[in-house]
Amino acid sequence: MAVDPHILQFYQRIAERFGALPPPEDPPAQRARFEAIAALSNHPDPEGVEVSDLSLPLPGRTLDASVFRPKHVVKPRLLVWFHGGGWVVGAPRTTHRLLAALLAQDTGCAVVSVDYRLAPEHPFPIPADDARDALAYLAAQREQFGFDPAFLAVGGDSAGGHLAAQATQVVRPGLVSAQLLVYPVTTPAFGSESYNAFAQGPGLTRDEMRWYWTQFIGAEALAKLPSEHDPRVDLMAQPPAHTPPDTVVIVAAHDVLRDDGLRYADYLVEHGAQVVTIEASGMTHGFARMQFEAERAREWMRRAAHAFVGMISEE
Repeated sequence: MAVDPHILQFYQRIAERFGALPPPEDPPAQRARFEAIAALSNHPDPEGVEVSDLSLPLPGRTLDASVFRPKHVVKPRLLVWFHGGGWVVGAPRTTHRLLAALLAQDTGCAVVSVDYRLAPEHPFPIPADDARDALAYLAAQREQFGFDPAFLAVGGDSAGGHLAAQATQVVRPGLVSAQLLVYPVTTPAFGSESYNAFAQGPGLTRDEMRWYWTQFIGAEALAKLPSEHDPRVDLMAQPPAHTPPDTVVIVAAHDVLRDDGLRYADYLVEHGAQVVTIEASGMTHGFARMQFEAERAREWMRRAAHAFVGMISEE
């Protein structure tokens, strides 16, 4: 199926307004552009969702977070969220605000979106450590913050999906009840069928993804792969330390990362997880942030949320 025309129109608006990408060696310019593009899609928070700030006092640092809480739920279940942006760009309060708010509305969960430290100023393992420690802290504080103390889910989009999944693998067994992964990054490999088919986009390209990986782990480490695999980098480098939680994985049909997500879904099933896999036809990378740009993007994310709610209702 062809790319949704409303998605393509959005890309055209971006090209007309912002022109070429800033040079890759300028992450601040990349962030400014990302923020400006996000501003094109500014919308009020959905009805019934209350937004507040939270500070996470972790060993040696304090991270900010944004809490998106459904007003109609007295003690909501907690979904800890890590935003996408190639470990380099993105923020809970701006670029990924709408995504988190809509997830709170659609799932009935309180979504706590963590503002982890970004590469290249803070390269691997710093973002991974931030994700792990933030998840552990929020798990310990569930009751204090008014969340259901018997449940914990984790999720993320793109690079945030990578951080969510690796954090789930390194915390204690059974702590995480469920995962929601939206077009996750799972391995630093660039030769899959989807990487070849969509190397030039639309949306995320192979060269851009290679650049993001370089900012995250460094050119030297990337050059050594796949001979030297760290399971916090390549999520499928080795069997998980414990049985993974039940998971919903949604991928975009027109995305270099499509096969990353599909392979990881198979990996989870192989190691004992119940998995719902959704391939969103007509969608490109980043469609979860375009839900008010394309109705089909909104519908696909509703489907993912519905699958997630169905999964956790059995808990």
